[in-house]
Amino acid sequence: MFAKSLGDDGAELRPLEPWNAKEYLAHIDRCREYVGTHIALGDRATDLPSATAFLQMYADKAATDSGRLYGIWVDGTLIGGVLFRSFDTQSGTCEVGCWLEEAFAGRGLVTRAVRVLIDWAVEVRGIHRVEWVASSANTASIKVAQRLGMVRDGVLRESHPHRGVRVDREVWSVLAPEWRAARMTGCRGEAAAPRPGTPAAR
Repeated sequence: MFAKSLGDDGAELRPLEPWNAKEYLAHIDRCREYVGTHIALGDRATDLPSATAFLQMYADKAATDSGRLYGIWVDGTLIGGVLFRSFDTQSGTCEVGCWLEEAFAGRGLVTRAVRVLIDWAVEVRGIHRVEWVASSANTASIKVAQRLGMVRDGVLRESHPHRGVRVDREVWSVLAPEWRAARMTGCRGEAAAPRPGTPAAR
């Protein structure tokens, strides 16, 4: 198993697998309310069998090359994660996502972890388009997309029911040539200027 350092603050990225279910459940119990504000991740793991089943679902996705799940550990404690919600090499597209305990927000952990995922997707697997989908109300998630240099493609109005309310979701993306160009100029991670005809980020 690999562990990739995310910096000098004790943070590292590792695969999050079914054998981590007990640790994952304890982590979700700590952040269930905070994470549940915008996403239903906490609803998928309410006890050890459901936590195991959720992690197994992503293990199965990894086996079929259609998704992957990674945890972020700080000083040996699981505090969040990033994932390929979908991964399609035939179409050259994937969707990345994240979650994090509130106590660790604002440290750039998610941004650093997602950069690792995008680098791998673009440079190793030949993915052309990386997407990020977030509730319009989830300003923290949208700021991550901006820091990654993504462009807002549009808003899917009232497209997703969450806790009895239909919410708007924003679609952000970065294309492989844009990702590589930003890396070459050393400005990757800064918000990209909107392309012509693309609404500016709010």
